[in-house]
This record gives sequence, structure tokens and C-alpha cells, in this order.
Amino acid sequence: MLPMLEGYAAALLGSLDSTVLATVAGDLTSLEQTILGRSDLRAVLTDTSIAGAARGNVVRDLLSDKLHASTVRLVVYAVASAPAQEVPHAIAELAVEAHILKETGAIDQKNLGLMAARKRVGGFADALLEELDTASFAQIEEELFRWARIIEGSLDLRRLLLDRDAPLRARVGATEQILTGHVNAATLRLACYVIAGGRPRDVVGTLDFLVDYVAAARDWRVARVHTARALDAASQNQLIDSLTVLTGKNVELQIAEEPALLGGVLVEVGDFRLDATTRGRLGELHDAVASGHLYESSLNRND
Repeated sequence: MLPMLEGYAAALLGSLDSTVLATVAGDLTSLEQTILGRSDLRAVLTDTSIAGAARGNVVRDLLSDKLHASTVRLVVYAVASAPAQEVPHAIAELAVEAHILKETGAIDQKNLGLMAARKRVGGFADALLEELDTASFAQIEEELFRWARIIEGSLDLRRLLLDRDAPLRARVGATEQILTGHVNAATLRLACYVIAGGRPRDVVGTLDFLVDYVAAARDWRVARVHTARALDAASQNQLIDSLTVLTGKNVELQIAEEPALLGGVLVEVGDFRLDATTRGRLGELHDAVASGHLYESSLNRND
């Protein structure tokens, strides 16, 4: 299974009670059989011309009223994160993972290389962060950073947590004992999964990776909107819907009114930037005139 999907599944499936887990396992098996029997559905899921986020939105619309909400979350993530040609196989692997957890009560986290293990932890973080308000992200970042520094500064902790031969239960138990009641619940789950799903010798490195990962996730969840005039509720909802389709995430708006923009909006989310302001267009016009491109284009125009 793809490392990020494996981590995501570990977080989501591991949080379900036995009844819901049985439902999700059955849903995934049924969906796997449906994909095998429907060439049209398989064609959509494996279409490389469709972006992952767009495929995820299509699948969400198709399945939301047919399968359990947790099943839909798993499948949407698989469809959005896996290469198109691997989507059917990824869903089949999810079905197997769900049934194994239902029957054994555990998910086997095989040893991975350093970067793959960090990706697995990143997938676990994705599942947790989806359900949280972005207001808590800064706290999680700070707590993860502080925990990494505590480990660095304690020889006894390093000897235990970085020892790949020490029992997993002992390493996770020590983490729980120290952090329970002192950090956000999501921080505690992430810190424990760094032990269970990461590489023992890379505990501090993976925690620092998570600090940056949570910060980047916050950037993609918060859209900074600069507007010349106030946006009414309908316009805000339309913008949220559009950005959610674009990013595949539940986007929140931070709106700043700036009359100097003259008109339109400037939207920044993650590393995506859309300048649809009047001032931006005037700036482009000024640049075109200053460079001579506008004059050249007018001379070359066929009348």
C-alpha cells in the first residue's frame, strides 16, 4: 500500500468501533467488486487526465449517500492521493486492511525507508487534521516541536525511544505517560504514531517533519482573500466551494477588505495565487505598455 494511504487508513480505521469497522470493511469489499464489474467506473477512476482532487470530488458525489461516511473518506483520499492507474488496487488494499483489523484488532506497520516512513506519518496526520479546526494547528505545531526538543535533551528518552530493539509497547507507553494531559489529543496521537509508524532512529527528525507538515496543511486550509468590497454570504460560499474543489480540502476564508484594489479579489491558498483584482489587471496593462508588447501587438494585428 502507498505509505501515505497506509498512514491515513491506520488513523481512520483505528478510530472506529467494531460495528462501524465491520460496516466499512463490507463497504470496501463491495466497492472493490463494483469497480471490477463496471468498466465505466474503472475508466473514470483510472483516467490520468483528471487531477486527483477532481477525481476525489467525483467519487464523493457518487458515494456520499450510498456508503458509510468513513468509507467515503477513505476512498476519496485513496482516489485523490494514488496515481490514477493504481486506484483500483489501492481500494482493494484498503478492503484487506479493514478486514485484517476487524479480525485481529491490529494493523501491521512494516518497516519502511526513511522518506516512505515519514510519508506514512504524514498520511496519519492528514486523517487527524481533516477533523480539526485550523485554530488548533498552531498549538499542535508548538507541542510537536517542544516534544522533539525534550527528546533531544534527555539521554534516557533517546535511549528508549530511538532503540529499535526495545518493545514497541514500552516506547509508545512512555510517550503516552509523559504527554497525556499535557498536550492536545491530536498531538498525543501523532507523537505515538511517530513511534509506531515511523523509523526508531528518526523519531526527532520525523517530529520536526510533522511540524513543517502541519504548518503546510494549515496554509492549504486557510484561503487569504483580499477584496475591494465586502463579500456577501452567497459569494463567500461560492468561493469556498470552488477552492474546496480545487484543493480537495475543507477551505476556510480569511477576508481582508482593501479598497485600494479598486475591484475584484486576490486569493492566496497554499502556493496557489489568483489575482482577479482591478489593480492587478491595470498593473499587467502597465507592464505591457512599458515593455512595448502592447504597441508591438497592435502593429502586428491583422485588420
